[in-house]
Amino acid sequence: MNLEMLEEEKRSAAIASSKLLKDGMLLGLGTGSTVKFLIEEIGNLINEKGWSISCVPTSRSSEKLAREKGIEIVENPDRKLDLDIDGADEADSYGNLIKGGGGALTREKIVAVNSRKVCIIIDHSKYCPDGLGKFRLPVEVLPFMSNSTAENIKSMGASVAFRDGGKFVTDNGNLILDCDFGIIKEPQNLEIKLKAVPGVVEVGLFCGIADLIIMGTGSGTREIFRK
Repeated sequence: MNLEMLEEEKRSAAIASSKLLKDGMLLGLGTGSTVKFLIEEIGNLINEKGWSISCVPTSRSSEKLAREKGIEIVENPDRKLDLDIDGADEADSYGNLIKGGGGALTREKIVAVNSRKVCIIIDHSKYCPDGLGKFRLPVEVLPFMSNSTAENIKSMGASVAFRDGGKFVTDNGNLILDCDFGIIKEPQNLEIKLKAVPGVVEVGLFCGIADLIIMGTGSGTREIFRK
């Protein structure tokens, strides 16, 4: 896979999504390598056009990059966000997603469900029209009795592993279990079942949340889903 080409696809998707921005917006700012290009675009709008855009970042890493670009940070907004732009680790043709490769899935889902519109930006390697599940499903779990939580998820038919052997800690102070269920035929049902396991904080399945998915291609971008 040509990494340089993928980087250009990510940039193209980010630039396309920036066309949705308006002066004065309160924006949900996702996490990941594709969103980094979006942060650059927002910085240009603020510094070159004088726009006012404030953001709720979904991770400390995104917050750091945003502050470096002069973007105003809002931690606890008192209204719905106008727009959320984020990446994904996988997306299917129905708008379902796997997210959490960067470990920010809980904050990403909170921001997404509290936004008026959610736009997902990806490169072509993240598009999975035949179903989600090639990317291991991230599940955020409490450290307390985490081995038991892992066993309970394993009993559902998954192979599970703590990210970085349990050394990876989320911004919320929790652990990530990367779970392999194979191809996920019913993502909505799996999300519900996993959320019912005591110790599970959040699941990296985002079903029915995306309004628009923009995919970078070798010749520009295309929409692969619009609600």
